[in-house]
Amino acid sequence: MSFRGLSAHGSAPERGVNAVYMASRAALEIEKLHERLKYDEFLGKGSVTISEFISGSPSLCAVADYARFHLDRRLTWGETKDSAVAEVKEAVNNPDSKVEVLWYDGLAFTGLKYGMEKYYPTWKMPEDHEAVQTGVKAFSELFGKAPIVDKWTFSTNGIATNGIHQIPTIGFGPGNEVMAHAPNEKTPVSDLVAASAFYALYAQIL
Repeated sequence: MSFRGLSAHGSAPERGVNAVYMASRAALEIEKLHERLKYDEFLGKGSVTISEFISGSPSLCAVADYARFHLDRRLTWGETKDSAVAEVKEAVNNPDSKVEVLWYDGLAFTGLKYGMEKYYPTWKMPEDHEAVQTGVKAFSELFGKAPIVDKWTFSTNGIATNGIHQIPTIGFGPGNEVMAHAPNEKTPVSDLVAASAFYALYAQIL
């Protein structure tokens, strides 16, 4: 989300329009928006947070005429790209702002440039689906107990395999999700071994 203001000399800020102030007020509205986002009984509530804030001005002695922040928006069931963008526009309600979904132009090691919009649809699998039940069977045979069939609080590559391409997908991995992107993130080596065994048996059962 970006904001365009009007620069002026720092000794007379009233002659300009400070984009940082605009963005700061908008940031407080985004914080409020997070609290009222849609809730899904299984996946929980959608989320939004500001993960980057950048501003610019002709000099350090001038009113900032540009500001931008990046929103990390996680969608829950029933939310879409269009609904998320509309919610932000309504919450901020500033004609001098612009809301846009990022477009990434990734460059492969081969030189191929493959661009895509940074939008990943929400997905979930029914518990009685074959892909899920195969996971339950593999886990039970390996570890001698029934697994907890639940969801993660973070996103995975399932947003592409299932969210975009509708390929049946489940998530299973080593470590504790509480540690994901946290300080001193770590995973026990024994978890890596157990997860590898699960993957092998899962494929065999399929």
